Amino acid sequence: MALIDLVEEKIVRVPLASADKPHVLRELVQTLHDAGEIEDSEAVLRAVAEREAKFSTGLEGGVAVPHGRTHAVTALKLALGIAPHGVDFASIDGDPSRLFFLVVAPPSQAGLHVEALAAIVRLVRSKPFCQALVAAQDAREAVDLIRGA
Repeated sequence: MALIDLVEEKIVRVPLASADKPHVLRELVQTLHDAGEIEDSEAVLRAVAEREAKFSTGLEGGVAVPHGRTHAVTALKLALGIAPHGVDFASIDGDPSRLFFLVVAPPSQAGLHVEALAAIVRLVRSKPFCQALVAAQDAREAVDLIRGA
């Protein structure tokens, strides 16, 4: 399954309401729950928070890719959050993160999990693309940008 196949309006939150890392994680997991993509949001949140506690997934250029593996999902799940105001996510470059790609997969799909992370990194290499995505006014615009990338 290609990453682009997972991107739908129902898993995109524009703008994120959260102002700190724990609340961003909770809001993205809640987005998946509200979209009907996961049932046990607490187990998913725990997996992502445990992974995040080991080392921040805040990359450079305003991008964060929180992720985790848990038996609470049976297939790869993705949520996208956009925070134009930026959130301190302990990123590598120290800058606030504005684009959040939450990835969750079952332990049996470690390869697919890594492929999804690599696809996201390839997608966000373009600064103009990231700037356009941060400026998206709603989920539909964000989805259109990603599908057109």
